[in-house]
Amino acid sequence: MVRETSPASDERLRDADRSQGVILAAARDEFAEHGLGGARVDRIAERAGLNKRLIYYYFEDKEKLFQAVLELAYRDIREEEMKLHLLDLEPPTAVRRLIEFTWDYYLRHPEFLTLLNSANLHRARHLAESKRARELNSPVIETLATVLERGRREGTFRGGVDPVQLYVSIAGLAYFYLSNSHTLSAIFGRDLLAPKARSERLSHMTEVILGYLTR
Repeated sequence: MVRETSPASDERLRDADRSQGVILAAARDEFAEHGLGGARVDRIAERAGLNKRLIYYYFEDKEKLFQAVLELAYRDIREEEMKLHLLDLEPPTAVRRLIEFTWDYYLRHPEFLTLLNSANLHRARHLAESKRARELNSPVIETLATVLERGRREGTFRGGVDPVQLYVSIAGLAYFYLSNSHTLSAIFGRDLLAPKARSERLSHMTEVILGYLTR
């Protein structure tokens, strides 16, 4: 039996979706700036311009809200990855494109890196408890596995490459550099976020990954 909804109930649903979206955006900024430990629900409500009680109504508590923010962050990056259509590209081009995308995405979304830092401080228990987050990560690994196998069959890539390990290497090469750019710049006396340095880093990452993969 299909349940019909009235215009009034449809509008309430839209209002609820809008409110949750505003809360999540405000919470993302708060958690990115202060971490889970330093974030305050009062400030999130103020950022969102909504009553604090709505936050508890939709998300129960700060811990559940942080989990929802992490799920949204992963959903956003996975949706952008899907738009790359990696399976339509030749294997080396697909891997190159994924490296470029990962680097550019981290540059455009520094809040993603700081959210991951905060999640790791808490041993990623919010992600471990989230079935949704794990499901979101499956498509990119499956896609990468298909690209690697196609490259192996065509004689372009070496065999026996674990797609999870490869993805971690791609993400790690970008993540470590950017999340530690201030300390690394101070230690080496070079501005590692200058345009020329960023371009050199992307070239280096691409050469490292493709150099490992290419037969």
